[in-house]
Amino acid sequence: MTHLFDPLTLRGVTFKNRIGVAPMCQYSAATDGRPTEWHLAHLLQRALGGAALVCVEASGVVPEGRITPACLGIWDDGQEASHTRLAHAIARGGAVPGIQLAHAGRKASRNVSWERGPAAPGWEIVGPSAEPFGDYATPNALSPAEIEALPEAFATAARRAVRAGYGFVEVHGAHGYLMHQFLSPLSNTRNDAWGGDFAGRTRLLLDTCAAVRAAIPDTMPLFVRLSHTDWVPGGWTTEETVQLSALLKGRGVDLISVSSGGNDPRQQIELKPLYQVPGAEAVRHGAGIAVGVAGLITTAEEAQGIVADGRADMVFLARVVVREPYWAAQAAITLGRPEALRIPPEYQRGWDAWGALPTDKGIATPMPAL
Repeated sequence: MTHLFDPLTLRGVTFKNRIGVAPMCQYSAATDGRPTEWHLAHLLQRALGGAALVCVEASGVVPEGRITPACLGIWDDGQEASHTRLAHAIARGGAVPGIQLAHAGRKASRNVSWERGPAAPGWEIVGPSAEPFGDYATPNALSPAEIEALPEAFATAARRAVRAGYGFVEVHGAHGYLMHQFLSPLSNTRNDAWGGDFAGRTRLLLDTCAAVRAAIPDTMPLFVRLSHTDWVPGGWTTEETVQLSALLKGRGVDLISVSSGGNDPRQQIELKPLYQVPGAEAVRHGAGIAVGVAGLITTAEEAQGIVADGRADMVFLARVVVREPYWAAQAAITLGRPEALRIPPEYQRGWDAWGALPTDKGIATPMPAL
C-alpha cells in the first residue's frame, strides 16, 4: 500500500512525500512581474510546513499573458534574480521548488481578484477565437504566426526557470487559460490546423510541451495542469483528457496535475470533498501516467486514502495550507509517520513536544540577504 509519506521519484528528482502545495495566484508581484517579499514569506512558510514540493503561481511567459498587472512573470532575463532567490528559499525550507508557466489568453488584463473587473489601464487580449469569456472583453483571434511563436515563448521561460534553480516546471493547461482555451470546442472555433477536431485543438499544447521538454534537463520533471472537464455540455471532456494525457506522456511529460472547470461561466460543478478525484483516477489508469489531484482535500485521512487506493500519486493542496501552513507536518503525526518529518534545525525546539524528530541539517545553508 502506498503511504502519503512514501517518496515519489520522477526522473532525477525524488519528492520526499506525496504532498504538494499547488500554485496560488497572490496578485502581489512588482509592476515588472518580479516576485516580491510577499511571495518569499508566503512560499517559504509553506515549504517549512513539510510538503514535498511547492509550485510558484502562474507566471506569464509574455507580458500580455498575465492575468492581472500584479501577476508574476518570467518573460525577461531581468526577472531571473528574484526567481532565483525565491527558488532558493523554497529549497532551503525543505521542498522542491517549481514554477507554473502560463498564458492567460482571453482571461488576461483583469483587475486583482478582490477588486474584480478589467485592468485599468489594461492591454489587448488574445485567444484561439474571437469568443469572449462571459462578459469579459472579446479577444483578438491569434494569427497562425502568433500561435507558432508560443511554444518557444514557453521554452525560453523554462530555460530561465532552470537557471533560477527551480526543480520542475509545470505548463498551465487548465482553468480556462490560453492552452485550455485551445483544447475546448467552446472557446476554440477555428477551422485551421489549430482547431476543429481533437488533433487540431490539442496541437498547441502538445507542441508547447515538446518544446519545453527539449529546453530543460532530461533529469527535470515536467508537469502539465489540465482541467479534465469543462462541466458544460459540448465542452472538453474527461475522455479527451485521458487521450491527451497519453499523448503528453509521449512528449516527455511526467505528471498530470488534474483540476477542472474555469473555461465557461455556464459550468455546473457539484462542489464536494474529493470532487476532482474521479477525473484524476481516470487519467492515471487510462493514460498510464503519474497524476496529482487538488480540490477540497482537507484531511490527512482523505489524502492518505487517495494515494493508498491508487487514485492519484500526489495530492495538491491550496486553500487548506493557506489556513494551516503546517498541514503536512501535522498529517505525518496524525497518520503515525512522525519519522517522515524533516524539521529544519531552527524549528526543532518547536516540535520537541512530539518526541524525537529528525533534524534536516542538510538544508541549514545561508540564504541571500534581503
